Amino acid sequence: MHGAPAVEVRAAAKTYPNGTQALLPVNLTVAAGDFVTLLGPSGCGKSTLLKMVAGLLAPSSGALQLWGRPVETANAAGGALSFVFQEATLMPWARVDANVRLPLDLAGLPRAEADARVGQALRLVGLERFASHLPRELSGGMQMRVSIARGLVTQPRLLLMDEPFGALDEITRNRLDGELLALWQAQGLAVLFVTHSIHEAVFLSRRVLVMAARPGRVVDEVVIDEPYPRSPAFRVSTAFSQHAARLQDCLLRASGGAFDEALA
Repeated sequence: MHGAPAVEVRAAAKTYPNGTQALLPVNLTVAAGDFVTLLGPSGCGKSTLLKMVAGLLAPSSGALQLWGRPVETANAAGGALSFVFQEATLMPWARVDANVRLPLDLAGLPRAEADARVGQALRLVGLERFASHLPRELSGGMQMRVSIARGLVTQPRLLLMDEPFGALDEITRNRLDGELLALWQAQGLAVLFVTHSIHEAVFLSRRVLVMAARPGRVVDEVVIDEPYPRSPAFRVSTAFSQHAARLQDCLLRASGGAFDEALA
């Protein structure tokens, strides 16, 4: 992987006006085409960090860059990144194709070009036959696919995902994890993914950054050195269990305060 990293976070921290330290200084890099996961308990600053990368939240100190440019400048260029939230956040009154087309409409893209992109995005997530459906006519998993299609329709180079499958049942979640990896490889995206599921982190990631709470900070990094594509058989392999056990140990040590003394 050559050129500037897709994401570079340099000592970025966040303290709210009331004095709460949401995030201690964090350093991380996501290379172009990489898949990096932020893993940790609720309240450890995962979503805060993701929103800072997206430019939705300003850091109190430090700097964030996308492809070697400040976040604000990179975002202003358009098409740099897309953000997929934990909830599908679809417009309930609008058809699937209109929901997916929304960012293109807001950008003023000509309708013919926008419709062509919508069709392509829906094909990527396997929902081309549901373009005229309303969100309430879809399952939870299908609604998340619509949300992902809306993220892909702008043709981003970076996809930020904040626990997108956390509210789904395990079977649906596992299936969408597999579909996400296929999309990631096909599109050549860089992905920064947030989860508190150890198993999801192992299955998806090249690298997992383990975070601890109060205040939020990165305390460890685990490389998942396993080949892609990763089939369902990987989930029951010895290698998968070993990676999961290591991540569990990292989380237990973090939550038990083992890192506090080292950071003091």
